[in-house]
Amino acid sequence: MSKLPETSCIEQLLTYPSPLEGIRRLMSKFLGKEIPRGRPLDTSKIESIRMGTTVATNALLERKGEKIAMVVTKGFKDCLEIGNQSRPKIFDLAIRKPDVLYEKVVEIDERVTLEDYAEDPERNITKVETRDSKNGAADQHLVRGLSSEAVRILQRPEEEIIRKQLKEVYDQGIRSIAVCLMHGYTFPDHEALVGKLARDIGFKHVSLSHELMPMIKLVPRATSACADAYLTPAIKKYIAGFQKGFEGGLGTESVKKESGEKGARCEFMQSDGGLVDVDNFSGLKAILSGPAGGVVGYALTSYDSETRTPVIGFDMGGTSTDVSRYGGRYEHVFETTTAGVTIQSPQLDINTVAAGGGSRLFFRNGLFVVGPESAGAHPGPGCYRKGGPATVTDANLFLGRLLPDFFPKIFGKNENEGLDVQASEKLLQELAEQINKENGKNMSADEVAYGFLTVANETMTRPIRSLTEAKGHDTSKHRLATFGGAGGQHAVAIAERLGIRQILVHRYSSVLSAYGMALADVVDERQEPDSKVWADKGDAKELLKKKIEELKQKSKVALQDQGFDEKSIVYEEYLNMRYRGTESALMIVKPEKEDVEKEFEGDEWAFGKAFVKQHQQEFGFTLPDRDIIVDDVRVRGIGKSFEGLGKTVDQQLKDIVPKDLKSGDKEYKRSHVYFEGGRQDTPIYKLEDLSIGDRIKGPAIVADGTQTIVVTPGASALIIETHVVINIGEKELTDSFSKPDTTKEVDPIMLSIFAHRFMAIAEQMGRALQKTSVSTNVKERLDYSCALFDSTGGLVANAPHLPVHLGSMSTCVKRQAEIWRGKLVKGDVVVSNHPEYGGTHLPDITVVTPAFDKSGEKILFYVASRAHHADIGGILPGSMPPHSRELYQEGAAIKSEKLVSAGRFNEERITELLLTEPAKYKGCSGTRCLADNLSDLKAQISSNMKGITLINDLIEEYGEDVVNFYMVNIQNNAELSVRNLLKDVSKRFEGQDLSAVDYMDDGSPIKLKITIDAEKGEAVFDFVGTGPEVYGNTNAPQAVTYSAIIYCLRCLISEDIPLNQGCLKPIKVLIPPKSFLSPSDKAAVVGGNVLTSQRVTDVILKAFQACAASQGDCNNLTFGFGGNIEGEKDIKGFGYYETIAGGSGAGRHWDGTNGVHTHMTNTRITDAEVFERRYPVLLREFSLRAGSGGAGKHRGGDGVIRDIEFRIPVQVSILSERRVYHPYGLAGGEDAQCGLNIWVRKVETSNPERSDKMLNGSNEKLDDAVFEERCINLGGKNTAAMKAGERIIICTPGGGGWGKVGDKKETKEMVQDPKHSWRGGSHATREELALQA
Repeated sequence: MSKLPETSCIEQLLTYPSPLEGIRRLMSKFLGKEIPRGRPLDTSKIESIRMGTTVATNALLERKGEKIAMVVTKGFKDCLEIGNQSRPKIFDLAIRKPDVLYEKVVEIDERVTLEDYAEDPERNITKVETRDSKNGAADQHLVRGLSSEAVRILQRPEEEIIRKQLKEVYDQGIRSIAVCLMHGYTFPDHEALVGKLARDIGFKHVSLSHELMPMIKLVPRATSACADAYLTPAIKKYIAGFQKGFEGGLGTESVKKESGEKGARCEFMQSDGGLVDVDNFSGLKAILSGPAGGVVGYALTSYDSETRTPVIGFDMGGTSTDVSRYGGRYEHVFETTTAGVTIQSPQLDINTVAAGGGSRLFFRNGLFVVGPESAGAHPGPGCYRKGGPATVTDANLFLGRLLPDFFPKIFGKNENEGLDVQASEKLLQELAEQINKENGKNMSADEVAYGFLTVANETMTRPIRSLTEAKGHDTSKHRLATFGGAGGQHAVAIAERLGIRQILVHRYSSVLSAYGMALADVVDERQEPDSKVWADKGDAKELLKKKIEELKQKSKVALQDQGFDEKSIVYEEYLNMRYRGTESALMIVKPEKEDVEKEFEGDEWAFGKAFVKQHQQEFGFTLPDRDIIVDDVRVRGIGKSFEGLGKTVDQQLKDIVPKDLKSGDKEYKRSHVYFEGGRQDTPIYKLEDLSIGDRIKGPAIVADGTQTIVVTPGASALIIETHVVINIGEKELTDSFSKPDTTKEVDPIMLSIFAHRFMAIAEQMGRALQKTSVSTNVKERLDYSCALFDSTGGLVANAPHLPVHLGSMSTCVKRQAEIWRGKLVKGDVVVSNHPEYGGTHLPDITVVTPAFDKSGEKILFYVASRAHHADIGGILPGSMPPHSRELYQEGAAIKSEKLVSAGRFNEERITELLLTEPAKYKGCSGTRCLADNLSDLKAQISSNMKGITLINDLIEEYGEDVVNFYMVNIQNNAELSVRNLLKDVSKRFEGQDLSAVDYMDDGSPIKLKITIDAEKGEAVFDFVGTGPEVYGNTNAPQAVTYSAIIYCLRCLISEDIPLNQGCLKPIKVLIPPKSFLSPSDKAAVVGGNVLTSQRVTDVILKAFQACAASQGDCNNLTFGFGGNIEGEKDIKGFGYYETIAGGSGAGRHWDGTNGVHTHMTNTRITDAEVFERRYPVLLREFSLRAGSGGAGKHRGGDGVIRDIEFRIPVQVSILSERRVYHPYGLAGGEDAQCGLNIWVRKVETSNPERSDKMLNGSNEKLDDAVFEERCINLGGKNTAAMKAGERIIICTPGGGGWGKVGDKKETKEMVQDPKHSWRGGSHATREELALQA
């Protein structure tokens, strides 16, 4: 086919809906004769076929895969429904978790666990000999797993019982199963047995988790196995249908045939950017098959291994905008979420950051809003002539940045008309009218359309910067490679905002995915688990080398089978490494020769040093005193398709002599196109009319039939052989934004821009904190918040990580601003955690930094970061005691201290406050992890400095007055949103009493009466009648109540609004002094933050009749041993803390959700396998508590059962609520069941004869004591010393029901989350984590 031009080949293949039809047309043209439809194609004329497909993605999005069953270890049947227990959207009362893929679950009575645990302070390692392959583990109870860990077999599976269970599934018509058993990644024997029995029965497809991805974590591995079982049959059906169209068949086996028609090689693009033979293509690895080609395409055509300038890929299509990065090697992630399904498999790190050309345009609450809702393909943008809404495409078309001449005439009723410019104009005119009416402005449709494009670009820039900087890279040091149909219209604006100077637009950019497939390599991935401690010398290193060589040999055989000779095969060798005690593993590639000589003293196997270097780059610190653990060994065998691709971009730029085009040269036509400030007479060029070396100065548009490239004033476009290269001058980088010259009136476009910029600053502060922190709580659980405040301490922007921090941070900053007024100087930093001073509970330490003007005299604004510290002293490890009565028992209490004085860190004073002061109280210890406390406090200081730098940049750009003006007006905007909500609520509840009461388990009432002034949109929240301060720890600082109010208002508004001080301006809160919502400064409060906050939320939502009660609890469980109490021996130990999900309350139009965190918390649960690897526990059961949700027209969600057996003696504490008062139902719905905490205790049985002998001091031999199990109710708040073999069973509350049982359900069509189909890479995972912290 080389006789045809390359573009012709691609266009022939892409023009037709069926790939087979495209190939038939292409072959007809190539052979010079028509091949009839339906006739199998002659494979002797085809060397190879390379394809990508969206079959798997579509089946996942639309839930149209195979009917499957999941086989799992007994006790974990609901593991995928519970998932990680977090809810996808923190402000949605109608919680919707993605549906599971299976139709039936089979629980297998088998069990293994790991013998040792990672948190063992003694570092004991059980030695186990390698298993005899002949005997296997048939007669052993302790065996060595694939990861070299000691595995204890507790229960072997019974073959006959399993066969019977599987036969029942088979008889129900299910033919595909997924198998995932506990610790199957290291001990696969039981999974293999189930797989053999299933195949014997006749199941057509069996997915075994250890074969697909042998990595630790039960839930992602089980989801991956289900996804594979669900999607692979659909892929196989698609491939079988495709293969029928070829005489000799397709794939490696067909090529090897010795007789008959020989087939052709056929490879499919996988999610990891590599090709795989058609016979080995599976559903699990097909999810990113389409977009992966685009990444390969830009990576191989835009990157130069000599100059090594990294590239950001910007793929903007009609329905989504994807971003990725290439710096010489494909960046992979191993756990991603697509369409609500978390997949554990190597995938390119592709992140959907916005909808695309189809992003819808709205004016809401005084702000310009772009997406995430999309018009999709049907009806599509307004200009598609199907009555669609206003979109980004319409704005570009109306402003002249899209040209109807270059679009095919496929629109309209008869699909023979062009784009409808008038329809776009009408929609934008309507938006302009709405904006002018609501804002009293006089904006033209041009200004409105351009405003929406400006906001769209800002919306996309935020996550791109986040993705790049989170990995320790500077966006300005990159090139931007843009592709996809809509990329060229936004590339210059995006690059300007990122500080990027050069944009590369490939000539085939709109079909780069197809082009990338042509260039891609065939890949064979191999991976095995491990658990060795890294050492630069010794046995561990040699054993890892041996394992890698074995994997390389397997890859070589697989690639040679596909026709690659040894010279064409190269390998990438990886170790997945992490510091002991952390979960932040990094996949480290074997250093390249150049780096070996330069940085690693000639050591080719310097994995340890490479890990330390990458850890420093990504996280900003190293932990030299900790072991480095190797979790996995991975080999990527690559069969090279091409040796060279011609000259690189840099080589072409070096050789080329640019020739500036004069006005009128090669112009297709001229058009009036809108740029900053107004429409300009702009030349339009056809790409095919331009010659290599032609340089065009902006403003200009370069277009062909597949793409439109907008060159803004001040930028220039240079045509080279492979690309259009756009260069941005220095002036454009600094002057790229619209700068208002007045602070007299609010510009809604600038208000929208500043909303994004302020929030971006809070987010970047958060990334800086996470990056430089050391503790698990901050780095991995993301239990922190960062925020920006005005000069009075009013909240301007707070990234919505933790609902309980939303309002309380401002209370703290305002108080500190008052205390230190006139006393702070540049370089001072203040620290506080005291409840009386705006704290929530003591482990949450707030660090506040003032930012001064250039003279250093006036404070312009404040930044603050609040982080949960794992321990700050007190009576129990973890500083979350269930029985604290006084504040001192909960650890260090800091009212207001200077953490930094004029730039000097006051380490002596903070050490005294954290370590010495708490230990002065009887039975209390100082902090048990001072080093971590100090490191995290320094990380908080660093995070604040990042915020100050970013705001100073903003002031440099716009001026101090303008930034301050919009700091105030963004709060006014939030105030307006809340006023509108209150006016709306007053109409709905006209004449009704908005009041509610609920009770804590000790009987303390929380009473609320809400009075709304409908005319002004104001409300009074009056808590008169609330109970007095308690001699316990459920007292809640006033700040907690403010947080609950902001959270509830945001849930009721159900639209994105800036979460800031303005939300509370229309609200007056009356809290009775001396009540347990306004406790004294010495009252214990640890339960107030995690328990009372939930009840306050329940009461507010009850008053608004918004939904029935959710579980109203966090179920705080802690266990461990060790400590350093004064006067006692210092014992090394460990501590563990988790919160546990329950049921959510039902509402007027929805059922409650099972096993999910609700309201004021959203933390993830530790995966079952990680839990058992790190701690001496056996998780007996983690399942839904059937029937615990309240019945009703809409049923409440069920709670969960968590049954934990301890393998060594530990101190166990539970701090919980709703063990007495039931979560209420509403509108006739029934209450949910209360929670229950059971201690399964080993109690010695009564033996009078033995007791007599002991009392009498008899010399006769005593019989062994006999123990029996007793179930003891621990109540809601208790602590107990549990022995080895004893258990705690936590049964969490359900959610209340809505409406009377039997009444017809009122269902409201739930609008699908517009981000449902977005691709989740590392950025998405981090954002999801942040929302689940």
